[in-house]
Amino acid sequence: MTRPSTPPAAETAEDGATRGQDALDRLVTLLDLEQLEVNLFRGVSPPHSPTRVFGGQVAGQALVAAGRTVPADRSVHSLQAYFIRPGDPRVPIVYEAERVRDGRSFTTRRVLAIQHGEAIFSLSASFQLLQEGLEHSDPAPSDVPDPESLPDIAARIAAGGDPGWLARVPRPIDMRFVDEPVWSPSRKGPSDEPVRVWMRADGDLPDDRLLHVCLLTYASDMTLLGSVLARHDLSSKTVQMASLDHAMWFHRPFRADEWLLYTCYSPTASGSRGLATGRFTTRDGQLVATTVQEGLLRLRAK
Repeated sequence: MTRPSTPPAAETAEDGATRGQDALDRLVTLLDLEQLEVNLFRGVSPPHSPTRVFGGQVAGQALVAAGRTVPADRSVHSLQAYFIRPGDPRVPIVYEAERVRDGRSFTTRRVLAIQHGEAIFSLSASFQLLQEGLEHSDPAPSDVPDPESLPDIAARIAAGGDPGWLARVPRPIDMRFVDEPVWSPSRKGPSDEPVRVWMRADGDLPDDRLLHVCLLTYASDMTLLGSVLARHDLSSKTVQMASLDHAMWFHRPFRADEWLLYTCYSPTASGSRGLATGRFTTRDGQLVATTVQEGLLRLRAK
């Protein structure tokens, strides 16, 4: 039986899945740092990088460096990080891990990312031996459509949206915005409602807990500051944006290749800085991670 031909401009679901898995495989390779010495690692940026290293990339790679020095029975439960200088995507990044403490229940690491002899990023991470204790969680957001019913980034670009550098690079993370993103031509102005987006790694991942956490760390930097802009009648083209710091807490196990709802909200902005908070929730309502970030937001000269 002959299969019906597909017009050259059309994209089948199988084609999109293949491209997504390829992009995800390249990201996994990007996170697989080269070990230079004890506590010393080296990472690179993809050839299609924007003019500076993406913040989620350096955060994810730094967390890999920290995790490579920690026993496998301990999982990361929190990280605190600062973006010190813009990263240069043309040269490798050296990650120096410091073994701050190895306790009976908790392990602490510090990582410094270095380029051209200067620190561009610093991270502190805490790992914990699995323990049982009290359990409670805020209820999941209600009345949120399923991710399969929402357009992906490619469909929004085809409809006239311009997400900036995301439109020009492979996308290893499948993102489905519940409402119109700040870069959508259909956006109706400022809103005090949170920005909600379904996210998952666009393909299958191996059963590696550290990898799933590092993938979520990478993805968490992609839409968070957009929640600051969402409260104003502005787009990213009218504002100079850069991450200043980033914090995450990981509450429960999860898989980064399964759908997670990222609910982002900005409680305040002042002094050319904006604060954004985010919550990752599974489809069955479990809160698995919380993020907080402050970013630089300067109005561009007209």
